[in-house]
Amino acid sequence: MKKLKEYIMRFIQGFCMAMADSVPGVSGGTIAFLLEFYDDFINSLDDLFKGNLQQKKKALSFLVKLGIGWVVGFLLCATILVSLFDKKIYSMSSLFLGFIIFAIPIVVAEEKKVLKGKYKNILFLILGIALVVVISSLNSGTNLIKVGNITHLTIPLAIYIFLTGMIAISAMILPGISGSTLLLIFGLYIPIMTGIKETIHLNFSYLPALIIFGLGVICGIIFFVGLIKKSLNKHRSETVYAILGMMLGSLYAIVMGPTTLDKPLPCLSIHTFSIISFIIGAIVIFGLQGLKKLMESK
Repeated sequence: MKKLKEYIMRFIQGFCMAMADSVPGVSGGTIAFLLEFYDDFINSLDDLFKGNLQQKKKALSFLVKLGIGWVVGFLLCATILVSLFDKKIYSMSSLFLGFIIFAIPIVVAEEKKVLKGKYKNILFLILGIALVVVISSLNSGTNLIKVGNITHLTIPLAIYIFLTGMIAISAMILPGISGSTLLLIFGLYIPIMTGIKETIHLNFSYLPALIIFGLGVICGIIFFVGLIKKSLNKHRSETVYAILGMMLGSLYAIVMGPTTLDKPLPCLSIHTFSIISFIIGAIVIFGLQGLKKLMESK
């Protein structure tokens, strides 16, 4: 029974990460940190590539459970929820605001030991906020870089897609920084999401570009995950403060989310804010916390 509860919890965690990763404004890393499995996630990714055989097996078991939920969630987002975000962006933005605002106190309580008395590290909190706000501000509703048709690959375009994959996955792993927002900035969000959707419908013209993007993602994981793991192990207080800053900064990114659509809309305001969606976001985080406690109980 406990094993079944773990599978269900990992599936839900992966599903929630995919929802965040597939739309601009929220990071899958944010979800992992809010739901308190970020350390396990980072350690498993690092062990999968750098650990011994036993560590690799344990990491693979964890990531497969999480990955099933992520794949299901991402495919659903790529085929259905992306259009929902276009049509109901204010409701979805309000939902994510509720999710994060009510989850941050939970994170602070969990990390109380490393935060208490280390108030000089508030500088890292400020830097985290500034980093996300600056990155989010770079995209003002239009891509800074225009990318041509990715079905017609050239060597420069292939290199560009590869490097963008490396950068985007680092953002998706870090709490607060949206990889989708970076893809928007680099002009690849719509081509990549379109490519995934078309490939699902058996149009394989986008597949070479998606493979190159995927290789960039893998290289990004190998390079960046080790750095994050070392930071959490050796400088946890500073790192947690920075992560909390990035999570707070993501509130700004969510508010500005409507401006990043293909057809930009005004940012979220008091007039477009949905209190119902906000409350649902709160209910979701408390529900997931309850499920987590249920899973941990004997």
